[in-house]
Amino acid sequence: MPGRFTPKPPHWRVDWDAIDAEFDCIRALADCPQDPIYHAEGNVWIHTRMVCEALAAAPGWRALEEPARDIVFWAAILHDIGKPARTKEEAHGRISSRGHSKTGEIMARALLWRAGLPFAMRETICGMITYHQVPFFLLQRDDPTRLAAEISYATRADLLVHLARADIEGRTCDDKDELFDRIDLFGEYCDEKACLSGPFPFASDHSRFEYFRRKGRAPDYEAYDDRICDVTVMSGLPASGKDYWIAAQGGHNEVVSLDDIRRALRIDAGEDQGKVVTEAREQARKHLRAGRDFTWNATNVSRQLRTKAVGLCADYKARVHIVYVEAPHNVVHTRNRARERPVPDKAMTRMLEKWEVPSRTEAHDVKWVTADD
Repeated sequence: MPGRFTPKPPHWRVDWDAIDAEFDCIRALADCPQDPIYHAEGNVWIHTRMVCEALAAAPGWRALEEPARDIVFWAAILHDIGKPARTKEEAHGRISSRGHSKTGEIMARALLWRAGLPFAMRETICGMITYHQVPFFLLQRDDPTRLAAEISYATRADLLVHLARADIEGRTCDDKDELFDRIDLFGEYCDEKACLSGPFPFASDHSRFEYFRRKGRAPDYEAYDDRICDVTVMSGLPASGKDYWIAAQGGHNEVVSLDDIRRALRIDAGEDQGKVVTEAREQARKHLRAGRDFTWNATNVSRQLRTKAVGLCADYKARVHIVYVEAPHNVVHTRNRARERPVPDKAMTRMLEKWEVPSRTEAHDVKWVTADD
């Protein structure tokens, strides 16, 4: 899909009529106001158009190879799609849109998944949306190294620089020169930390895991590895193929299955899951106390849910492997409908609204099993 709309030489024209006709979420930006101090140009649609036009005219962006050029352009198109859901007028009359980057990431993931975009390309775009404001303030943070490292495991900082520069070119404000300087410093800092175009280097997988799990650790610290068992934490939307992967790859392990627990307790997927989760955690603790390898089979589609499962396992000195399984949208829909007890549409919608793909910052090892493999 992105290649269909990305401006091409020799004219590098952005076809706004085609883009507006294809995407409701882009047309909706015209109804979303912005704070005139930072965006005197007008609403979010006007800003998005100016950003994309600035990007299409930028020699640095034009020099990128495909698919990098497509990735940056579509990150520019979608970077503010979360604003309508997050914009509000504050008590003092100012307009704010706090949280729009994360909201936009999740919206873009669902949109691009339905469009059939390749997994790696989609996730790089989503990472750029999540962190698109960071180049403006990274060095003002108390721990810029941690944030730079986090970005490097979600997207490419060098491509983020192109998006950030276009984001500033595409607005009317009084502090452009200062913001351009900050973007340059962001790029230089990431280059200095060896994470401008690739992941931040850690001494080991365990060192990386402990660094992101506990604040205050030095990034070059080589953590002592005293793990005593291995736990595989599954992640993925319902009907994505987690059970199939376990049977084919991890069937030798004990399995804590939330689906099995739901069936035993006669609780539907659309009902309150408190009792199911409590029982799953108790089963997990029994394996962990025994130092026994096992697989934790649940959807775990949000980072918050995975953090609880991973944290419990890590507290018992387990080495944690996340296996994320994904299938195309039409496949998931068909499989779910064919189930004896399909996940209700409302429950699936709630999951999509929290859907975050696992990052290597979350566990000792992360494996992504997708239709692109």
